[in-house]
Amino acid sequence: MTLVLEGVSKVVAGQTHIAPTDLTLQKGTMNVLLGPTTAGKTSLMRLMAGLDVPNTGRILWDGQDVTGMRVQDRKVAMVYQQFINYPSMSVFDNIASPLRLMGKSATEIEAAVKKTADLMQLSPLLDRKPLELSGGQQQRCALARALVKDAGLVLLDEPLANLDYKLREELRAEIPKIFEEAGSIFVYATTEPEEALLLGGNTATLWEGRVTQFGPTPSVYRQPVDATTARVFSDPPMNFLQISKAGPRLMFGDGQTAVASGQMAELADGRYMAGFRPNHLELERHVAGAMEFETKLAVTEITGSETFVHLDHHGERWVGVVHGVRELEPGAALTVYLDPAHVYIFGEDGALVAPAAYAAAA
Repeated sequence: MTLVLEGVSKVVAGQTHIAPTDLTLQKGTMNVLLGPTTAGKTSLMRLMAGLDVPNTGRILWDGQDVTGMRVQDRKVAMVYQQFINYPSMSVFDNIASPLRLMGKSATEIEAAVKKTADLMQLSPLLDRKPLELSGGQQQRCALARALVKDAGLVLLDEPLANLDYKLREELRAEIPKIFEEAGSIFVYATTEPEEALLLGGNTATLWEGRVTQFGPTPSVYRQPVDATTARVFSDPPMNFLQISKAGPRLMFGDGQTAVASGQMAELADGRYMAGFRPNHLELERHVAGAMEFETKLAVTEITGSETFVHLDHHGERWVGVVHGVRELEPGAALTVYLDPAHVYIFGEDGALVAPAAYAAAA
């Protein structure tokens, strides 16, 4: 069972919502669509579901062309950010509703609802109404209604965005287990890189309607094919710095130099762009070969266990994420350190030239 998108695109009123896209999703896999708001995640899901018809290309389900097939005729289920349950119906009847529309017998419905309710930990709540449930239980009910259809394709459009932190963490841990048991193709849209890493499986990064990379989630995170993918798969976004290489040394924008080691030593002389994630900037020197940068502190954000430091580096805006509560004075000069092993090198066109040494070794 596979879902294949071949050159699929969507243009609305002259505006490209989805650029021509090729994508193959396999049975029993979790596939995350990761990108900022308006990147095209929902538009791509609507094409997969059959809610919209592509302007170009075709969609194949198990080798069959379903491009023009109505969504009602496909084995597709979709759960949205705003989870929807029927308030006047019990949890049992909510879950059973799509089976009744399909004309299933009472015996089949009873067995399917029981199995799905057990999977979603809803069995003790089947007689309750949705408004008698917690937010997490209501979302489980909406997910159960999608899963009970035994759909081959389950689309989850930011399903946890409206839940509080504790409930999101709880369901994030459960969803991979659920999809493993269901055996369907799952597609999960999110704006959060952390969520993609927690869910695992495969990730497609999206930027302005274009899939920039697709593959196993850890691989896309560690070895992004270009600066755009690296920016999308980092929260806060990856920091960048113009550099040049001459002989055995790398030269940075403010006169900082470092020995070109590992894969960097093999780079041809020329101009490049260095990229590094915010959590790799440090306020103390922890390794002997750490590079040192003089910056100006713009503002700090304290989250409790971490502090976000927003920095000005000769006109470039950087963000660092450092452990602990740091009481720093905005406007003050601040020295930050960066281990060269955490630096990615991109060409001037944005394509990855050399992954960070730590990522290449992972």
